[in-house]
Amino acid sequence: MKILIACEYSGTVRDAFIARGHDAMSCDLLPTDAPGPHYQGDVRDVLHGCWDLMIAHPPCTHLSVSGARHFDAKKMDGRQQSAISFFMMLAKADIPMIAVENPVCIMSSIWRKPDQVIQPWQFGHGETKATCLWLKGLPPLIPTEIVDGRESRIHRMPPSPERWKERSKTYEGIAQAMATQWG
Repeated sequence: MKILIACEYSGTVRDAFIARGHDAMSCDLLPTDAPGPHYQGDVRDVLHGCWDLMIAHPPCTHLSVSGARHFDAKKMDGRQQSAISFFMMLAKADIPMIAVENPVCIMSSIWRKPDQVIQPWQFGHGETKATCLWLKGLPPLIPTEIVDGRESRIHRMPPSPERWKERSKTYEGIAQAMATQWG
């Protein structure tokens, strides 16, 4: 299968699919953290290829419920509307199978509820981080390894220049489940 991992700099999901023999490429404005097939640039440049599956991780800064407190209706500057449009462009792409991943966000009320909400502790990581999946042509993920010891490490991370990067990285167990179940 030919797979596009949109808005992924880490290579985590891309590499999980490659390990299972798929032709996968990540795409992000940032360079990849891991060597491998990666397009550094705007996903719109490569979106109209012959992809069988796209897993998209659009930036959540202006969509997430946790960021909503920063939006003052009197000072709307277009960032949130731009983020909504980008999310919808990915969700409506002409690709047979699509998963759009984001934390709990305004898309649940603006567009539709997610098809599934997953947690890292369902896939071998003793942490909480609710992650919504909007699916097209794909079944919900089946948990692979439910673990105890559920802490909200990501939520409680102290401020740092790299905090956003750590918070946005896909957990290895979730990436493996995607590759195994959707590949």
